[in-house]
Amino acid sequence: MRQHLEHILDNTRLLTLLQPILDLAEGRVMGFEALSRGPSNSPLHAPQALFKVAELHGLQTRLDWVCVHSALKTFALLKLPGQLFVNLSPGSMLDASFAPAHIQAALDAVGLKSSQLVIEITENACNLDYALLREAVSQLRAAGIEVAMDDLGEGFSSLRLWSELKPTFVKIDKHFIAGIHEDPHKIQFVRSIVQLAEGANTRVIAEGVESVSELAVLQDIGIRHVQGYLIGRPSPTPAQLPPREVLAVLQTGMVSVMPYLRGADGSHVSAARLVQSAPFVTPFTTSQDVLDLMLQHPDLHAVAVVDKGIPIGIIHRPAVLNRFIGLYGRELFGKKPCAEFMDPDPLIVDKATQINELSELVVKKGKAAFTQGFVITSKGRYLGLGSGFDLMREISEMQIIAARYANPLTGLPGNVPIQEHMEYLLANQQYFVTAYFDLDQFKPYNDVYGFRRGDDIIQLLALILRESCNAELDFIGHVGGDDFVVLFQSLDWEVRCHGILARFDRERLALFSPDHVEGGGYRSEDRRGAMAFHPLVSLSIGAVLIDPAHYHHYQEVSRAAAEAKHHAKRIDGSSLFVDQRKTPFGRRLASETGEACLSELDCA
Repeated sequence: MRQHLEHILDNTRLLTLLQPILDLAEGRVMGFEALSRGPSNSPLHAPQALFKVAELHGLQTRLDWVCVHSALKTFALLKLPGQLFVNLSPGSMLDASFAPAHIQAALDAVGLKSSQLVIEITENACNLDYALLREAVSQLRAAGIEVAMDDLGEGFSSLRLWSELKPTFVKIDKHFIAGIHEDPHKIQFVRSIVQLAEGANTRVIAEGVESVSELAVLQDIGIRHVQGYLIGRPSPTPAQLPPREVLAVLQTGMVSVMPYLRGADGSHVSAARLVQSAPFVTPFTTSQDVLDLMLQHPDLHAVAVVDKGIPIGIIHRPAVLNRFIGLYGRELFGKKPCAEFMDPDPLIVDKATQINELSELVVKKGKAAFTQGFVITSKGRYLGLGSGFDLMREISEMQIIAARYANPLTGLPGNVPIQEHMEYLLANQQYFVTAYFDLDQFKPYNDVYGFRRGDDIIQLLALILRESCNAELDFIGHVGGDDFVVLFQSLDWEVRCHGILARFDRERLALFSPDHVEGGGYRSEDRRGAMAFHPLVSLSIGAVLIDPAHYHHYQEVSRAAAEAKHHAKRIDGSSLFVDQRKTPFGRRLASETGEACLSELDCA
C-alpha cells in the first residue's frame, strides 16, 4: 500500500472535487471546499483509506502538499468565484514545506491571490502544540491567508483550538446538523455556537445540510453559511448557483416550527450531574509525574490535589505545560512537589449544591473558576471535577425546558411556546393565520360521559390537528382544556380547516352512544341546574389573518383570535369564522363558501 500511495503521489494521480459553500444572506456561492480522492480504480480511492495509509507510513504531509497543489490548479483552471477552502492537518501546518512563502509561490504559479485561499485545519489529534499552531496561523494571516477550523464538536479539544487560533471561519460538525429540525438539543447547541461566534468575530459554516427542513431551521437560527449535498455535491465541475429548492427557502420568508424540549424543568438539578471522574495527585507528587498524567489524559483540563481524601488544591493544565515549556524545564521543576505550583484556593462544592447556586459561586469566584473548572466533593471527600462548559450547557438546557411548557394530556406546546412562536412570526414580518379551536357543548359531555371520555375527545382533536397540519410550517399549541391554537403558514390553511371540521364531525361519533348519535344529542343539566337538550359536541374555529403591518404584539393577535372564536361559537354546529378586517394586501377570501364573515355581522 505504501508503494501504491507513493506511485499516486509521484504521478499526481489525485482527483480534486469541489463542493460549494453558500452565503444565505446574499443567496450566492461564496466559496468551495476542495476534497481529494485517489484514482477511481484504486483501493485508495476513498479519502478515509487514502489518508489512513499516508498517516501509517509517515506520508501525511507529502499527501497534504499534493492535495493542495491539485486543489489550487483545479480552482484556477475553472475560474471559480469566491474562496478556496483546503484541508490541512496540524502536523502539516507546522511543517516547513507549508511556510507562507511556499504557499504564496504555489498561489502565484496558478495566478491566485492569497486572499482567495482559506486553510481549513482538521483537528484530528489529541496532542496539539498550541503555541506553535498560534504562530503558524499568525504567519498565514500576515500573508493574507485566512484560517478555518473544521468539525467543531467532533475532535478532542475543539473549543480550546477555537479559543487559541481565533479562526475566521468555524465549521459545525455534520452530526449537529443532521435532523436538527427535529432535535431541540441540536438547535440549542448550534444557537450557542452562533452566539459564541458573534462574540469572537468568527463566521460559522454548517456542514452536512441535506434537507430543505434542516436549511430552513439553520436560516432561522442565524447561520449564514451552509454546505452539504442539498447545496451541491462534491464534483470536478461544481455548481456555481444554488439549486431551485434552496432559493425557494431563501425567498419564501417562512419561519420554521422549532421542536421543543419535553420533560421536567430541571429546577432541582445538582452539581452531581456535572461530576467528571478524574485522577488526582497528592501534595508530594512530583511535577514530572503530574505532566505525565496530563499527557496520558489529553482531555483532562485540571487535576485535583488531594491529601487523605480531602481536596486541598487544583493544578490547571496550562500551569503544568507552561512550567515545562521553557528551556531546562524538566531539570528545574521535574522533581519538585506539585504543591509548590498548585492553586491552593480552588472552588470546592458538594455534589448536592444546586446548579443555580453553583452558577453564582462560579461568578463570584471569577473567570478562572469558569475556564479552569472546580472540585466536586461528597461529604467533604474528593469525588471528581466539574467544568465551566458543562455548567453552561446544563444551565442552557434548564432555561429552555423551563421556557417551553407542554400540555400533559396531549404533549403539545402550551401558552409559553405559543406566545414565543407568535412573537417570532411577528418579529420576522411574516404573514400568518391564527386559528383558535374550541369544542362546543364540552361541559355537558363531561357531565354525561365523565372526564376520562372528555380527555378522549380532546386527544382526538389533538390527533386530527397533528395529522392535518404541515409540521414544518404550522405551529400547533394547546392553550388548555378544550382550547387549541394553530399558527398557520400553509397557504392552503382554509382547506385544512374545513378538512379538520369534516373529520372531527365523522370521528367524534365513536365517542357517543348510538342512541345519542341517532337523536343528535342528549338531555342533561344546564349551568342553572335545569334539564336541557344538548347537541353533540361540535368544533368552532375562529381564524384571523395576521398582517404584520397591522399587528405588532402577541396580545393584539390573542385578542383578535379570541374574538373570532366567539363569533364562530355563535354559529350552530361545527364552523369556521374568518375575521377579514385586516386582510394582507392582495389576498381576499371567497365569500361563497358559506361561512359567516365579519362584514355580514356588522351589517346585521
